[in-house]
Amino acid sequence: MDWDKLRIFHAVADAGSLTHAGDQLHLSQSAVSRQVRSLEETLNATLFHRHARGLILTEQGELLFDATRAMIKRLDAATARIRDSEDEVFGELRVTTTIGFGTLWLAPRLAKLYEKYPDLKIDLMLEERVLDLPMREADVAIRMKEPSQADLIRKRLMGVHMGLYASPEYLARTAAPASVEELSDHRLICQNINSAQVSAATYLVKELVTNDIASMLTVNNYFGVLQAVLNNLGIGVLPDYLTYDFPALVRVLPEVESVEVPVFLAYPEELRHSQRIAAFRDFVQQEIFAYRKTVKEQKIS
Repeated sequence: MDWDKLRIFHAVADAGSLTHAGDQLHLSQSAVSRQVRSLEETLNATLFHRHARGLILTEQGELLFDATRAMIKRLDAATARIRDSEDEVFGELRVTTTIGFGTLWLAPRLAKLYEKYPDLKIDLMLEERVLDLPMREADVAIRMKEPSQADLIRKRLMGVHMGLYASPEYLARTAAPASVEELSDHRLICQNINSAQVSAATYLVKELVTNDIASMLTVNNYFGVLQAVLNNLGIGVLPDYLTYDFPALVRVLPEVESVEVPVFLAYPEELRHSQRIAAFRDFVQQEIFAYRKTVKEQKIS
C-alpha cells in the first residue's frame, strides 16, 4: 500500500479537514482530496463521511486510522533511537507527569537541564491521565504509582506524603489547631475528592472532612491549593516535597499525613539506549538526591 497515501489519509483524519491537512503537509486541498479518493478506490471502501462542517471517519476509516496511528508511533520511536547520539543530547523529549508535580517541582528545575543540554526540546505534558508510554504518547513519565506495564523500565525516585500546611501570616492571626477536631474552626483547602489525584490524598481528605469542616476551598490541582495557602486563605493539604522550595510553609498537625505515595520514573524498553532519556533520568535523580539531602539535614538540625 502506498505510504504517501496513508500519510495523507492520517493527516486528514487527525485534522478532520482537507484544508487543514493540506496546510500541515504543504499540499493543495485538491491534491489531498485526490490522494484520499485514490486510497478509497484502492481499498474499495469509503473512509470519510463528508459534510459541511468537515470530515468524519467511517467504521472502515476508524480501523485504518488506528493502524496508521500505531505505525507513526513506531516510526517516531525508531527515528528517536536513530537520532540519539552516543556523545550528544539533542532533539525532542516528551515528558509527562501530574499537574502538581510538574508545575511545582519539575518545571522550576528544568533551567539546570537546559544549561547542560541547550539543544534539548522538552515537551512537558501535565495531566492526571496516565499516558501510554509503549504507544509513544510520551517518551518518559514521572508517575505517582508504580507503572503496571511489563515493557517499561522503571526507577523509584522517592516517597511523598500529603500533610497539612499553612502560611505564617495565617497562623499569626488564627491559632493553629491543636487537634484534628479543631480543624472545624479553620478553612480547609484541598483537591476535590472527585478530581483525579492519588488515592492516598483522597483518603486523607475524606478523613479530614468527617470533622465537620464549616468552610472549604477545593481546587483541581495542587498548584491552586498552594496559591491559596500562600495567600493566607486557610490550611491546605499539600505534598511534603513543597517544603524544599517553600520553606516558609508551616506544618500543621504533623501527625496527620497520608500513607506514602511512591514516585516512579518510567520509559519504554525500546528507549533504553536513548541519550535524551538518560540525560533526563540522571538530572531528575540528581535533583531528588539534593532534595533528600536537604530534608535529612533539616531533620537533624
